[in-house]
Amino acid sequence: MNPFLTKIRDKHALWYKGIVFTIVVLTCTVLLPKHTYIEPKNNLVGDVWLHEDLIAPFDFLIKKSTSELTLEEKESTKKIAYFIKNNITSIEILQNAAELTQNEKKNVSTYLDSIYKVGVYFSSTPLSLQDSIMYVVSDNEVTLTQKQNLYNKEKIRLFLLQKINNQSLINRIESHLVPNIIYDELLSNDITADEAKENTVYKSKIKTGEVLIHKNEVVNAEHLLILRSYLDEINEQKKLTPLYSIIAGQFLACLLILGIMMLFLAFFRKPIFSQNSQVTFIFLLITIVVLITSIVAKYNSALIYSVPFCLVPILIRVFFDSRTALFNFLNIILICAFFTTDKFEFVFIQLITGIGTIFSIADMGKRSKLFVSALLTFVFYALTFIAYHLINNTTAAISSFESYVPFLISSICVLFAFPLIYFFEKLFGFTSDFTLLELCDLNSTLLRQLSQKVPGTFQHSLQVANLAEEACYKIGGNALLVRTGAMYHDIGKMSNPRFFTENQVGEVSPHEDLSAEDSAQIIIEHVIKGIEIAKENKLPETIIDFIRTHHGTTTTRYFLQNYKKEHVGEIINEDLFRYPGPIPFSKETAILMMADGVEASSRSLKKYDAITIDELVDRIIDHQINENQFMNADITFKDINQIKKIFKKRLMNIYHVRIEYPR
Repeated sequence: MNPFLTKIRDKHALWYKGIVFTIVVLTCTVLLPKHTYIEPKNNLVGDVWLHEDLIAPFDFLIKKSTSELTLEEKESTKKIAYFIKNNITSIEILQNAAELTQNEKKNVSTYLDSIYKVGVYFSSTPLSLQDSIMYVVSDNEVTLTQKQNLYNKEKIRLFLLQKINNQSLINRIESHLVPNIIYDELLSNDITADEAKENTVYKSKIKTGEVLIHKNEVVNAEHLLILRSYLDEINEQKKLTPLYSIIAGQFLACLLILGIMMLFLAFFRKPIFSQNSQVTFIFLLITIVVLITSIVAKYNSALIYSVPFCLVPILIRVFFDSRTALFNFLNIILICAFFTTDKFEFVFIQLITGIGTIFSIADMGKRSKLFVSALLTFVFYALTFIAYHLINNTTAAISSFESYVPFLISSICVLFAFPLIYFFEKLFGFTSDFTLLELCDLNSTLLRQLSQKVPGTFQHSLQVANLAEEACYKIGGNALLVRTGAMYHDIGKMSNPRFFTENQVGEVSPHEDLSAEDSAQIIIEHVIKGIEIAKENKLPETIIDFIRTHHGTTTTRYFLQNYKKEHVGEIINEDLFRYPGPIPFSKETAILMMADGVEASSRSLKKYDAITIDELVDRIIDHQINENQFMNADITFKDINQIKKIFKKRLMNIYHVRIEYPR
């Protein structure tokens, strides 16, 4: 085979982790915003500027307020009516009046000239343009004219009646009257459009070096307007930043943050790092949270706090440990901070709340813990939010109910841990504390069968579970896991129950009719049968591991010794009497092996006192050590000495042994 392919095959687990890591880094880089805009706070008016004097680092224009722009827009869209004044004389009006005599024309012409000099207006414009002031254009000059000063038909009639007092003549003249002030729609539209174009969104200019706001100065509306214009200018300058530069920076940031997470697993959580499924789960959670945050940020950045970030440490804690949960949570917060404008506020609030959430689920023995955790999450959110804004003297945000809505949504989402735990258990083959509690229920199908078919083995399993659980509490470890493993470690004995001492009735043993090799194989077979039964009943792999390892690669010593006595001087194949293994590979599986060996051997003691129990515990565990059964387990000699003391004390309580005091 090609050497390169051989290397890939030998290091396939590392290659897989490298591929997962690369995909997550690239995905997070793509999802991060390519331009992070600074948004002004809406609650600064009336507060005190606690920072140093803010000095303009560049020239920029101050934008008008929304109310000013709205008012100007209304004014600019309001159409002004312009009128053209024509120079009309009485001769032009009366030249076609054939029914009038020359004398009548002469009498009325002077009055008509005076009327048309002032202006004659007949209403013919839209009602919206009929103001009391009229813009009258005459000889390229605009004159503001009061409409009430102009003449219409009614005013002309009254005027002429006063002057000539001839009703018949006035009636004949009226049919020839025309207005000389006429609405010009084209001119009105052009001037209105020109004025609208002249409107601008800026009101003044700030030059480099000017102080925008002084320290300890009370922020007013004008200050806020200046600050918003300043931040808008910064955002505009950010648009000019080369995109490749932003992408390179984001890629480097994601590489460092996620790389630290991978190194943490490699150096401090080797059992997790060794399992591809567990590494995939951790990085999948990171990707999902970053994806959800990016979607929410695009929709409404103010709702980022509604993303259930605190759900992540809960899911990690359920399957792993608190320190891994906290470290993973910190990495997610650092990446998602890029979606926010006030990154310190985001990290501060999320960090305190996340740590508080982890404390609230330190013991996940009950499902009600999740309800308590959801409540405490909201309390931590609210308190840290209040603390932050009290420090910054932005008290308006504290009194706003809307500020707490995203926190409430995020806290309620913590309850989605119920279905998510079940989903990830099935997807990745994990085992949560909730599942372990269900498996420990003595009314579960398999344990009821164990108690009915092999009551002796069932009682043995209960005693082993008690011993192992107490030892695990003392030296540290997952006590619930070791107890559950102990309850199921001997289920294989249900296949041939009468071949095991604890299930035999009377003094007759079926082994008396079998050879030592056959008896050993039946005893050894209970491990294999146990694995088969566990898989048929779909027990988690973590529980099946206890069945595999509770005898490790030790031998059935009783039958081996009998065989040696029967075949003195012969070369003996001890593998015929050896369990298939593997040896324990965790603290919990090692504790179970010790507890199982000690409890089973204690039943054969003829005398129960402190000396015999001490000798028994030391002999059984030392024999397991001598056979190198704990080489792969994360357990120390100090731990083993503690376990011995616990087992001795527990066995003396079980068998009611009194300690003899010196007289």
